[in-house]
Amino acid sequence: MAAENSKQFWKRSAKLPGSIQPVYGAQHPPLDPRLTKNFIKERSKVNTVPLKNKKASSFHEFARNTSDAWDIGDDEEEDFSSPSFQTLNSKVALATAAQVLENHSKLRVKPERSQSTTSDVPANYKVIKSSSDAQLSRNSSDTCLRNPLHKQQSLPLRPIIPLVARISDQNASGAPPMTVREKTRLEKFRQLLSSHNTDLDELRKCSWPGVPREVRPITWRLLSGYLPANTERRKLTLQRKREEYFGFIEQYYDSRNEEHHQDTYRQIHIDIPRTNPLIPLFQQPLVQEIFERILFIWAIRHPASGYVQGINDLVTPFFVVFLSEYVEEDVENFDVTNLSQDMLRSIEADSFWCMSKLLDGIQDNYTFAQPGIQKKVKALEELVSRIDEQVHNHFRRYEVEYLQFAFRWMNNLLMRELPLRCTIRLWDTYQSEPEGFSHFHLYVCAAFLIKWRKEILDEEDFQGLLMLLQNLPTIHWGNEEIGLLLAEAYRLKYMFADAPNHYRR
Repeated sequence: MAAENSKQFWKRSAKLPGSIQPVYGAQHPPLDPRLTKNFIKERSKVNTVPLKNKKASSFHEFARNTSDAWDIGDDEEEDFSSPSFQTLNSKVALATAAQVLENHSKLRVKPERSQSTTSDVPANYKVIKSSSDAQLSRNSSDTCLRNPLHKQQSLPLRPIIPLVARISDQNASGAPPMTVREKTRLEKFRQLLSSHNTDLDELRKCSWPGVPREVRPITWRLLSGYLPANTERRKLTLQRKREEYFGFIEQYYDSRNEEHHQDTYRQIHIDIPRTNPLIPLFQQPLVQEIFERILFIWAIRHPASGYVQGINDLVTPFFVVFLSEYVEEDVENFDVTNLSQDMLRSIEADSFWCMSKLLDGIQDNYTFAQPGIQKKVKALEELVSRIDEQVHNHFRRYEVEYLQFAFRWMNNLLMRELPLRCTIRLWDTYQSEPEGFSHFHLYVCAAFLIKWRKEILDEEDFQGLLMLLQNLPTIHWGNEEIGLLLAEAYRLKYMFADAPNHYRR
C-alpha cells in the first residue's frame, strides 16, 4: 500500500528531488522563514487537526501526506476566507490599532520629537551594501515599529528583492572611502597587470582574498585563460576571439529553428526569463537575447552535453563583471540600450569565452546522467560524515538524501543559495584555486552545510529539513561571510584533500 501511495505521489508531481527547477534560493528569496514560521505552524494546527500530533518524520510519510513536495509556499490558490486568515487578520488589526493610538499619544505629549522622527526615516531605509551595515540598521530601528511589522509580514506575500542585495560594490564591504590597505592592493594589481608578462601565479595569490572591482574584468579574463599573460598580445587576442564568436553566430544561430535544434533552443528560451527574475537587468529583452545566443552557440559546439538547465545561471557573473567595465553606477537597474553596439558585442563575446573556459573544467557535470555531480554529491556525503557525524546522522534519521539538496549546489555552483554579489566574490577565489570550480567547490559546499548545523539540528522532520536546505537565509550575506566560508573551506581542503582516507569509510 505504501509503495502504491508513493507511486501516486510521483505521478502527481513531475518534479523530482535534485532535479533542476526554478526553486527560490537566496538570489530569489522566498518568504523570510523567521517571519513566516509562526504563521505556517498556526495554519497547520487549524487546517490539519487530525494530523496535528503526527509530523512527517520521514520522506515516505511526507510523500503520503503532501500533494506536491515542491510547491510549498505557493499562495495562488490559498483560501483567504479560512479561519486562520480571519484570526490572523484580527490580531494584526488589533495590534496595529493599539500601536497607532500609542504613537499618537506620544506625539501629542512630545510634539517636538515628530520632526526628528520624520528626519530619521531615510536613515532607516538607506541602501545597505554590506552585512555589517545591515546589522547596524536593524539594531537601530525602533522596537515599537518593528513588532507590528513582524506581524504584518507574516502574511504570505510575493518576494521583493531588498536593497541590501544590490550588486554594486562587492569589494569595499559597503564602505564608501577606500582604505589605505585597499588602495595598496589595487596598486599592486595594476602593477601586475601592466607588466610586460603578468605573473599569473602572483596574480592568483593576490586574487584569492578578492579582486578589486576596478580591475576585476581584466583579472578574470587572465585567470580564466581567455587572455594571454603577454600585454602585447592581448589586444589582438581580444579582437580575434570576438570576431570568432560572432562568426559562430552567423554560421550557427539561424539553425535554432531547424528540427534537430528546436528542443535545445526552446528550453533555453524558457529558462532565460527565470534567470535572476528579481533583478531588472536580466529581464531586459536585449540582455535576454544576448544570453540566448551565448547559450545556444555553446550548446551546439558541445554536443556531448548540449544545453542543461542550470548552465544559464553561469553566464550572469561574467556578464555583470564585464558590464561593470563600462558602467560606473550600480548595474542592477542599468538600461543596456544606453551602451554602444561595440560595447555590447564585447561584453557578449567575453562572457561566452569565459563561460566556456569554466565549463571545460566541469563538463562531466552536464553530460548524460550528469556523472560529475553524482560523484561530487557522494564525496560531500563522505566528507560531512567525517567532519560532523551528528549532522550526517541527523539526515539519516529523517531519511534526507544529500542528492535532494546538494544536487543544485553542484549543478548551479551555489548560485541559487547566494546573492549574486556573493557569487562574484566567491568566483574571485575559485579562479585563483587550481580546479576551483570542481575540486575546491566540494569543500566550500561542506563548509556551507556545516555553517547551518544549529538550524539543521533544530529541525526534526523531513519537510522542515528540506525546506530549510532549499531556502537558506543568506540574502544579507556580504564579503565578510564569504571570507569566513572560504577560510573554513580552505581548512577542510588542507586537512582532507591530500589525505582522502581521512574521510573514506
